[in-house]
Amino acid sequence: MKRLAVLLCTLVLAVPGFAQDKTKLATRLDAARDVLNQIMATPDKQIPESILRQATCVAVVPGMLKGAFIFGAEYGQGVVTCRTPRGWSGPVFIRMEGGSWGFQIGGQGTDLVLVAVNDKGLQDLLHSKFKIGADASAAAGPVGRDAQASTNWKLQSELLTWSRSKGLFAGVDLSGVAVSQNHADTELMYGSPVTFEQVLHGDVPVPPDARPFVRIVAKYFHISQ
Repeated sequence: MKRLAVLLCTLVLAVPGFAQDKTKLATRLDAARDVLNQIMATPDKQIPESILRQATCVAVVPGMLKGAFIFGAEYGQGVVTCRTPRGWSGPVFIRMEGGSWGFQIGGQGTDLVLVAVNDKGLQDLLHSKFKIGADASAAAGPVGRDAQASTNWKLQSELLTWSRSKGLFAGVDLSGVAVSQNHADTELMYGSPVTFEQVLHGDVPVPPDARPFVRIVAKYFHISQ
């Protein structure tokens, strides 16, 4: 009886922590949604239409901290969704760390957007960890509704990358930045173990907390042509 009481107390104490952690994930998703809304609200500084149509996956890393990079600590927590035959997938969570000083162009509060532009970019995101520029080719993304990327981006780049800081949105070189899967946060969001492949292929329903973010991605990243 005493053991049962201890177990029940443990479960009761664990519930607030679980709810708090899920709240943090919902806050991260809301921040990612806001980043896209703010970027796309300025036509002459948004992601070009041609890329919006071609995108296979979209990653948003809101509010990275510059200081953490100096000490080699984890400095970016982001969210990814991919295009499927049934629409945009539920999100998975990623971490970003490392990189070069050239990446630190905006001080604190820098947002990142990464767009996979072909199936290889999707496959990169299914790896447990990869390094931009080494394992996955990337290019700084162009801006402007009608802007054109360099002529070889479709052939040679798997990811296009942008940075936004202090209201400025521009392509950025993320060479050397490592991207890894955040299984713990992804499992917490879905309430059970799921693989990135299951989620990003659209085999897992979108959780209620993630629907506003997925709807915003679907609004801006049009049907592939």
